[in-house]
Amino acid sequence: MYLLGFDLGSSSVKACLLNVETGTAVASAFFPESEMAIDAPQAGFAEQAPDAWWKNACLASKAVLQKAGVQPQDVKAIGISYQMHGLVVVDKDLNVLRPAIIWCDSRAVSYGEKAFQSIGPAKSLSHLLNSPGNFTAAKLAWVKANEPSIYANIDKIMLPGDYLAARMTGEVITTPSGLSEGIFWDFLENKPAEFLLSYYGFDQSLLPTIKPTFAEQGRLSAQAATELGLAEGTPVTYRAGDQPNNALSLNVMDPGEIAATGGTSGVVYGVSESAQYDPQSRVNTFLHVNHTPEAPRYGVLLCINGTGILNSWLRNQVLRGSVGYAEMNDIAIHAPVGADGLLCLPFGNGAERVLENRDLGASFHGLQLTRHGLPHLIRAAQEGIVFSFYYGIQIMEQVGVGLKTIRAGEANMFLSPLFRDTLANLTGAEIQLYNTDGAQGAARGAGLGLGLFKNREEAFNGLKVVRTIEPDMRAQEAYRDAYGRWIEVLSQKTE
Repeated sequence: MYLLGFDLGSSSVKACLLNVETGTAVASAFFPESEMAIDAPQAGFAEQAPDAWWKNACLASKAVLQKAGVQPQDVKAIGISYQMHGLVVVDKDLNVLRPAIIWCDSRAVSYGEKAFQSIGPAKSLSHLLNSPGNFTAAKLAWVKANEPSIYANIDKIMLPGDYLAARMTGEVITTPSGLSEGIFWDFLENKPAEFLLSYYGFDQSLLPTIKPTFAEQGRLSAQAATELGLAEGTPVTYRAGDQPNNALSLNVMDPGEIAATGGTSGVVYGVSESAQYDPQSRVNTFLHVNHTPEAPRYGVLLCINGTGILNSWLRNQVLRGSVGYAEMNDIAIHAPVGADGLLCLPFGNGAERVLENRDLGASFHGLQLTRHGLPHLIRAAQEGIVFSFYYGIQIMEQVGVGLKTIRAGEANMFLSPLFRDTLANLTGAEIQLYNTDGAQGAARGAGLGLGLFKNREEAFNGLKVVRTIEPDMRAQEAYRDAYGRWIEVLSQKTE
């Protein structure tokens, strides 16, 4: 008996097949093997074709079944994790009307800010726990204002995972957690935010049908089953945004637990039982996957857009792809902590929420041509990424999310000893790395949604710590000094 999880990212779509009895992944695959294109028709824009997501999901699904030698009928349920905050618009026949506006697109900042001021910060923050900012609702407002002919033909709006599920089942479904990440959810009223819909002039009929995160959300149609290589009627029983799902994949479900990722963007995600918010919306609060009115669970999310993408840019543009990431780490250790005064602001992937939606671009500071070389450049970049994490973590602490242990999958930036040692030594937190990823988490979520597991402990059978990084307090002063210099540069750029 198996469960299939999909993780729809901005770089690829990954699939994982999980053995229910052992709780272990038996096969995984991702497509495309090179990164999916992100189109930028104007500065600050970021778009992708939803049909490309579907085609890559089909390739990944067939690949994992072939690798594992599993029959389609042995897959009992499907779970979906997806890139958050995107906007997909479709007509009544589920035809996509324009490319998806994805998470790192900055075009809607002014629409969110105007709504925040017009509705009033007090009402926005108390009901939405966030400013409308640059989230999905504001992106839809941009379409309404700038593409009225497209807006007039919209039957439903969807998040990326909603679209993937709709291609599977023909049903347009979303979740309270999903609506909260799009800033469509009223936390006080526990329903869609009618006052925000009214402000923007959105008809509530544009929203999909709402179902729980863990529940049957449709079954595979005959056509979708054929394209995916699966059995018709297989249920979709879980969906969540990538960061709540990453927390689920690490068994981060209760207050005080922290999850982190370091992919294209970097995230620190903490769980709280109280609906708190940052007055400046630099970190954001959403409904966690296991939230109920009786047992509230809120996810407080810090997102840094420019993390792994900076490391990738250095490798592909500066090093021309001549070395791998592991070799880059070997080069970087020849530079001292603080990179001998060279500092990097990693904010080069769109407007940063943690900087109040400023788009500073990425930049290096203090470069000395006679003293600094490639080791300093790589080290400064990775330290800059960690410094941006720590900057946001301090804001999270102000809204009641404590930090003692960081859980993460052993992947992406967390494969770098330099990155994880810097993070542990600067924060003073233990880092636990696990044998999991988003697609595996989505598969576990599917099992929970189907009711296959007796309890949470059984659901996470097979999840194991593969590496623990303890902070070296003797090194902390050097990292704190470098961080202090970094803050001075950041302050100058944001004045």
